[in-house]
Amino acid sequence: TTTTTTTTCGREACLSATTRKPGGGTLEIVDSRTGSAYRIPISEDGTVNASAFKDIKVPGGDENGLVVYDPGYTNTSPCVSRISFIDGNKGILRYRGYPIETLAEKSSYLECAFCVIYGNLPTANQLADWREAISRHSALPIPVINTIEALPHDAHPMGVILAGLNALSVFHPEQNPALAGNGIYQNKDVQDKQIVRILGKMTTLAAHAYHRNTGRKPAPPNARLSYAENFLYMLDAGLDISHRPNPKLAKALDTMFLLHAEHEMNCSTAACRHLASSGVDVYSAVAGAVAALYGPLHGGANEAVLRMLERIGSVENIPDFIERVKKKEVKMFGFGHRVYKNFDPRANVIRGVAEEVFALVGRDPLIDVAVALEKHARTDEYFIKRKLYPNVDFYSGLVYRALGFPPEFFTVLFAIPRAAGYLAHWREQLVDPDVKIARPQQVYKGEWLRDYPEINQRDERQEHMGVVRPSNASRRRMAGTRGGTFFLRDPGSQIVATKEISLSTKGWGSSAGEQGSSGIEHLTGR
Repeated sequence: TTTTTTTTCGREACLSATTRKPGGGTLEIVDSRTGSAYRIPISEDGTVNASAFKDIKVPGGDENGLVVYDPGYTNTSPCVSRISFIDGNKGILRYRGYPIETLAEKSSYLECAFCVIYGNLPTANQLADWREAISRHSALPIPVINTIEALPHDAHPMGVILAGLNALSVFHPEQNPALAGNGIYQNKDVQDKQIVRILGKMTTLAAHAYHRNTGRKPAPPNARLSYAENFLYMLDAGLDISHRPNPKLAKALDTMFLLHAEHEMNCSTAACRHLASSGVDVYSAVAGAVAALYGPLHGGANEAVLRMLERIGSVENIPDFIERVKKKEVKMFGFGHRVYKNFDPRANVIRGVAEEVFALVGRDPLIDVAVALEKHARTDEYFIKRKLYPNVDFYSGLVYRALGFPPEFFTVLFAIPRAAGYLAHWREQLVDPDVKIARPQQVYKGEWLRDYPEINQRDERQEHMGVVRPSNASRRRMAGTRGGTFFLRDPGSQIVATKEISLSTKGWGSSAGEQGSSGIEHLTGR
């Protein structure tokens, strides 16, 4: 026999699907395990409520019902958003309905940031107030600067940005839900204050991250300059307060910022929403998003493109490189995208920006390699069949290099503008009636139930920690202890040490007369 169950959907959009408007309807499912049939509403947007599958159960089985398995969230929508739209098959990207090509031609980064966050392009008065507020909040607290300067001189600039963002989170306790109450962000004034603080301070943090490696200090923010101009000023002015960046280079950088301001539900934006769902403060949520962007599979792709072009070297080497790609001997970066199955619309704009920058600072010979590689790939059946077209990373690394930025700084130039997108999603989620703390399911396949074995009954061959070798500095410290001699572990031996070792230096938390520890308290023989 077949029984029919109609599952209901919590979202109003799903409930309205019963009218069978275009895109809406009903998904009919028959569970072959039980013969039961189910009807799940399809919304006008072509979505189904994943929770509806919980009603599909097997008698005597798991009471949680059917779970949708989706590694990487390749076909899962955690929210309804009105911020940006992507049609990957047609190569379309829009911010709040505005085509990215139009914005790149007519707008500026700060104008687009306002639009992305608040939903519409600003009026002249609104834009002036917006710029002034962001500029007014661009300075960093001295202790945050001290935190940055305490980091190693060769620290990765993204690590410096993260340290700065996390430090900022503790300097504004009045906005922290953990201290001020979970409803603090329902106050629009509090929201707006944090938005302009983060946007204003991102370029200043980036300038400090840049100069952490040079050994110099950035110039203080200049309120008389535009967003991109001020960033270049902090990098280059030094003690010369009369310095002014080249306006055309500043405009090129501003366009690059605009193109990277928002890009729907990518890895780092999803991380921001995920963290914010717990009610954490916005600085921590943005820092978590920046940490996700730090990953080479997300924010570091343009650096990989640059390295690839350097390895190719010249146009003459492209045919051989293409053949190696087809044989899967090497990987070609900058082509293909999880979303775009057509030409990335941002790539066309960046190619034009690249030519403008090269006209001012000199033509990078790698641009000829890039153009020839793109032409070759776009006419090769191998790439056409697989819908591999240039993405935003293909030309952006060349632009950043021409502007004088080292490859390790490229991801920072991604993080600065993307803060607008993170903040837009944070703000949108604050008023989302469907929002819940993010808590995905898992498919458990581990041991089901085990008895506890005594320690002498456990198998030495089971998976375990490998040899954690001490550094030479640790060897030096241990060689100077009072406890006598010892042997460091030989990988081929079971000997760890001959006797207990006490360190001669007091450790954290030790009081007068107590022996401290620096992390290696006791090494004992086995």
